Amino acid sequence: MRQLLNILLMLLIYSSCQAAQCPDWPPSRLSEETATLAAQLAQWDGIYHQQGQSPIDDAFYDNLRLKEHFWLQCAKQPTYEPNPPRDSASTGQALPAHPVAHTGLKKMQDKAAMLNWMHGRQDLWVQPKIDGVAVSLVYRGGRLSSLLSRGDGQYGQDWTDKAPFITAIPSTITDKRNLLVLQGELYLMMNGHQQSLAGGMNARSKVAGAMMRHSPSESLKQLGLFIWSWPDGPQTMEDRLTGLTRLGFPQPERFSQRVASLADILRWRDDWFSSPMPFATDGVVIRQSKEPAGRYWKNNTADWAVAWKYPPVTEATEVTSIETLLGRRGKITVLLHLKEIRIDDKVVRKVSIGSLARLKQWDVVPGDQVAITLAGQGIPKLDSIIWRVKDRALPDLIQPKDYSALTCFLPTAGCQPQFLSRLIWLSGPEGLNMKGLGGATWRSLVQQQKVSNLTAWLRLTPELLSSVPGINAKKAQKIFAQLQLSRQRTFRQWLSALGFPAFAVSEAAAYGNWSGIKDVTPSQWQRANGIGERRVAEILDFINHPQVKMLTEDLKEESVPSFMESDTPETGVSAN
Repeated sequence: MRQLLNILLMLLIYSSCQAAQCPDWPPSRLSEETATLAAQLAQWDGIYHQQGQSPIDDAFYDNLRLKEHFWLQCAKQPTYEPNPPRDSASTGQALPAHPVAHTGLKKMQDKAAMLNWMHGRQDLWVQPKIDGVAVSLVYRGGRLSSLLSRGDGQYGQDWTDKAPFITAIPSTITDKRNLLVLQGELYLMMNGHQQSLAGGMNARSKVAGAMMRHSPSESLKQLGLFIWSWPDGPQTMEDRLTGLTRLGFPQPERFSQRVASLADILRWRDDWFSSPMPFATDGVVIRQSKEPAGRYWKNNTADWAVAWKYPPVTEATEVTSIETLLGRRGKITVLLHLKEIRIDDKVVRKVSIGSLARLKQWDVVPGDQVAITLAGQGIPKLDSIIWRVKDRALPDLIQPKDYSALTCFLPTAGCQPQFLSRLIWLSGPEGLNMKGLGGATWRSLVQQQKVSNLTAWLRLTPELLSSVPGINAKKAQKIFAQLQLSRQRTFRQWLSALGFPAFAVSEAAAYGNWSGIKDVTPSQWQRANGIGERRVAEILDFINHPQVKMLTEDLKEESVPSFMESDTPETGVSAN
């Protein structure tokens, strides 16, 4: 009764949370997208059950199956349990039935879910979750009578002709009862495989490929077998494990451990993830010793065993919107906003994919399901597109032709993003190195119309600063001090802050001040290493730009030393 109440409570919470996340689509599109997703899932189901292969990562499949369930709820349509085909697409013949159904494993998402499942359960054991292909072994009178693929849990393909070539499967056992059924995992035998370093190495597909061939091959000799269930076997886990060893299946006894706490499970989960193992694994299975009789097993999730996978290297999520960021030199960067996910200990809500050209290459739109991974230093990275919505409409995005290194010196219509980027650069470590002035402060100053161009901040007072929401009197004094200190920054820092072409900043700074570079000839610029005709044109375009001329005149009027009429080389205070 307690478990039933827990399930009902979880479903209630789950449905309530998802109701607020229903897609903002008209009913016709919701119906069309759901049908398209259902068709794709059905196709993957067919490949999995008929060919024993996974065309999509299990975690991604589960994520999409949940999405289909959510969308059906949003559309107030009945949900359903998948019913994979029972007929083989390759032969057209009916598939044989399992004497005892294969159950599935509910996946635990985190420690809290694991603790909730463990509560009130006794005599728990942990085993590695083998990454292979599930099968049933059927013995009658001590002889192997059939080897069946898992299929849909009720019906599987007959692989009995492959059994003699798999040395891990004994053809006879000492137990002579009329019917003895074992369920387990055929795996690719490995020597010292470390999951944390080598990953899955496509082990499942290799096993499936060997089993799906029409005639037996040498690759069958590379397969091992891990028995994880003995329906209607001995009553206790200890007896089942020792009994399996006597029957010729020693692996379960070696790799099954009794656990009494979450810490025990974590210890074995971490150990098997990083230690040399004879097979690939993708997590652990936690099971209670007591199991129901085999006649009660159904091809859905078991109540007496669960899976807890390793922390994902990649995680699936949905693109909720697309944003373009405009850099100070007119470069456009595309950000994908995501439904929040957690990879290891990092919460991810957005990912950069670079330019508009890269967006076109990825062909990603809001609503698409994507895989996100963590690159170097924990930076989120788009790994792949798992599934695409049918409606491929992109939002209106800014275009590169409208922006360059010489646009948006003022916060005019359409220019605020680039103008803010210019201000952030100006106050940053590559510019005037103003402490305590970041994007949020500049955004507030611009929104309150306190900064109308790249030098207007020089005229701000503590009173004007403190009138801006979020800036109190104490903070205003600190900002004002930084603004005034910037007047004495070096000429080189001012050049970089204003956006002078980076490749020529050092060369230009050698002239000492602005008046010293205004009349430099093209041939003089070209004497510098690495400056050719094209780059000279960039320098002159910047110097002669009307907005740049206005800024430098403004700086002269504000008595900024580097822009005063003087023949004296710069002697400003260093930012360091």
